[in-house]
Amino acid sequence: MAGEVFTPSVTQGFWGPITASTEWCEMNYQVTSLVAEFYNTISNIPGIILAFLGVYYSISQKFERRFSVLHLSTIALGIGSILFHATLKYAQQQSDETPMVWAMLLYIYVLYSPDWHYRSTMPTVLFLYGTIFAILHSQFRFVAGFQIHYVFLALLCLPRMYKYYMYTKDPLARKLAHLYVLCLALGAICWLADRHLCSWICKLKVNPQGHALWHILEGFNSYFGNTFLQYCRAQQLNWNPRIDYLLGVVPYVKVQKGDTERKEQ
Repeated sequence: MAGEVFTPSVTQGFWGPITASTEWCEMNYQVTSLVAEFYNTISNIPGIILAFLGVYYSISQKFERRFSVLHLSTIALGIGSILFHATLKYAQQQSDETPMVWAMLLYIYVLYSPDWHYRSTMPTVLFLYGTIFAILHSQFRFVAGFQIHYVFLALLCLPRMYKYYMYTKDPLARKLAHLYVLCLALGAICWLADRHLCSWICKLKVNPQGHALWHILEGFNSYFGNTFLQYCRAQQLNWNPRIDYLLGVVPYVKVQKGDTERKEQ
């Protein structure tokens, strides 16, 4: 996410002069001359791996296509973030920030579409909204505006998530919601510390890499949130969902649909 450039670091490296509107509290090109922010780059990998697992289980359990797209948006966001932090170029910054907004619009669609009576209206409006945002964001560097806009979209999702949580009785499914909130809160703390306490962090012997921790936590946050929403949707469709675990660690939704046919919303 965007912010003021303040990191005391190298201003030019393998990818040329830095043109991004923001840097983070990690010294540029410190680990390798090929990657500007090394830890901020590789920290996207866990979230991408989890999202690929999410795509696999969405397809294998025959969930509606929207859930595969939701996980794919996380992969696109992770790849965009890798490109941005590896190069610190403004064009690549767009490949990070624009998918962040698109992912939130997908969340809004998944959360609210089951009760939306005009089925073609919501995806059309959200698609046009996302397209207009992408065009405007590519032309104007509204740093604070982008951050406020992203938080606003996230806040739109929370009331609906809370409603689903209140109607969910399975303790394992509720645990997913707890992990979703925990990762979100811890990630926010890491983001804020890296953003606003950089001058103090730079005096430490070891940089805790707050923004990299934000990437890791948000990767888990997205996976837990997506999986929780899959469980809730399976409940709505009477698919008898239950939470199972890959290798006893990674949760996913397993369903028993019987004769119930999948209906695309």
